[in-house]
Amino acid sequence: MSTHLSGQSIEGSAIRKVWNVSEFARRYRLDEKEENRLVSLLGEFASEHELLMNASRAPLYR
Repeated sequence: MSTHLSGQSIEGSAIRKVWNVSEFARRYRLDEKEENRLVSLLGEFASEHELLMNASRAPLYR
């Protein structure tokens, strides 16, 4: 069974931003070890929400 989608219903939906994991790691200043962990966990591309929830960055103390 199929349904017709109007342009207005599509425009109103929220679009999920998809990132290249390497670009995300560079933008958020993640080290290479963390970048490799994210790539092995999520693949080369992932949604922004998935990356933010799975990325961890070491605290910067002095």
